Amino acid sequence: MGVQLNHTIVWATDRAASAAFLAGVLDLPVGSPVEPFLPIRLANDVTLDFAGIADFGASRVAPQHYAFLVDDATFDAALARIRGAGVEYWADPMHDRPGEINHDFGGRGVYFADPDGHNMELQTKAMP
Repeated sequence: MGVQLNHTIVWATDRAASAAFLAGVLDLPVGSPVEPFLPIRLANDVTLDFAGIADFGASRVAPQHYAFLVDDATFDAALARIRGAGVEYWADPMHDRPGEINHDFGGRGVYFADPDGHNMELQTKAMP
């Protein structure tokens, strides 16, 4: 089997809102709660387990980076949903190129922030 990522926790001030936001962009369902987590299952069976920071005694979220490898059709649909919702997006991780996408690695990519400031990335080609 080797080593595989099984799940990761995505910290949120409002786990339901944050899970719904990302699920909406990616056109994925939000799973049933597995307390204290609210999961989104990706195509490779990895789950993003959204957790409310207050449930763990924290008062703020430290933004992280989450990158998703998607096919061209998924990228186009997700970018259309991002634009349609008026969500700001950038071509770069430092957010210096607003309203643009990139063509890194021979594909396309885009960055956008979730409600808690996590830097989300969609890319159509994997990093070499």
